[in-house]
Amino acid sequence: MDTTQGTTQTPAPGATPAPTIWPTLQAEDALALIDFFVDTVGFLRTAVYEDGDRVAHAQLDWPEGGGIMLGSYDPEAAGGTCGTPGTSGAYVVTDQVDALYGRLTAAGVKIISGIEDKPYGSREFGIADPEGNRWFFGTYRGEPRPPETP
Repeated sequence: MDTTQGTTQTPAPGATPAPTIWPTLQAEDALALIDFFVDTVGFLRTAVYEDGDRVAHAQLDWPEGGGIMLGSYDPEAAGGTCGTPGTSGAYVVTDQVDALYGRLTAAGVKIISGIEDKPYGSREFGIADPEGNRWFFGTYRGEPRPPETP
């Protein structure tokens, strides 16, 4: 009997667990979108697998943790369950919110929500990427997890 199925590895006390949720999106021009995220926003190009003129899979890591996955839009893939380009949204945590806002504004990126302090303690702003997806960058790391009960 396989007793490992359904178990998770617990990080050492005080360690941050590896990301296990990856926002994914499809793009009409995946290579241009990858360049935007890497060259303009500051993601790291971790892996890009091309299939001819299409991107089969790309992983872009955020320097402060986590990342995104994307590929070329294929309405036939997975029985038509792929999201349409421009319909995704994500929140990215950063301690460098003001510097990032300044850099993206100077680069002419479309700002959809100006930088502001929120009542829940975050400082954040929002942009639209070249495909129309919405991205919010801020300092809010979420609420602390409740203690585990035995």
